[in-house]
Amino acid sequence: MPTTIIIIVLFFIFIGIRVVQQYQKGVVFRFGKIISIRNPGLTWIFPFIDVMRSIDLRTVTLPVPAQKIITKDNVSVDVSAVSYYKIVDPVKSIVAIQSVREAIDQIAQTSLRNVVGKFQLDEILSERDVINAEITKILDSFTEQWGVVVSAVEIKDIELPDDMQRAIAKQAEAEREKRAKIIAAEGEYLSAQKLADTADIMMAHPLALQLRNLQTLAEIGAEKNSTIIFPAQLMSTVSDIQNFIKKETLGQ
Repeated sequence: MPTTIIIIVLFFIFIGIRVVQQYQKGVVFRFGKIISIRNPGLTWIFPFIDVMRSIDLRTVTLPVPAQKIITKDNVSVDVSAVSYYKIVDPVKSIVAIQSVREAIDQIAQTSLRNVVGKFQLDEILSERDVINAEITKILDSFTEQWGVVVSAVEIKDIELPDDMQRAIAKQAEAEREKRAKIIAAEGEYLSAQKLADTADIMMAHPLALQLRNLQTLAEIGAEKNSTIIFPAQLMSTVSDIQNFIKKETLGQ
């Protein structure tokens, strides 16, 4: 008889053993009432009387399926996102809501449609951070009462209609051509300005033009061309140089 009792006691002890993982908290119910929260490690509950539910405290990645949304400027787009949340209060996550994951999934879809629909297409493409922050704020306001914190919501993909993609591509190409023409025009302007400055200097110093002609002839001679054309101005080069030397000599 004592042996039978010992076996029964050991059996009850054995079936009451539970293991709580490091990333979990154990919520123990007794006759439907929460009596304690068990920390990670080996724990024990009364068999057939207590029920323990393990709550995962790790960050959960929840994909938000693509939503068909009409933007503020009446463009139809498909927007998908991903949300990140974690449970910070195991008791609230069980008592206050039936399924945290399903609730966040539905609210995320609704919030995504409502927030993105307030923006124009260009704003959606360029201001994702603003949209992400607004959706996160809305979700966090709902989930706070469930013991859940939404850490981030990120827009993952934006699918545009084919005709809109072609229009955007044409717009981008036109913008690139515009920038190229502006840069070319600026280059022509700077070149013309430098040429005008050079012409003014040569008008003030005629000998500079003659020296430039001589330099050009030297460059042509270095290339060993068989034909050399002398500009008419070069005929007076020697006398100009002689006059310049005389002036410099008298000036000394």
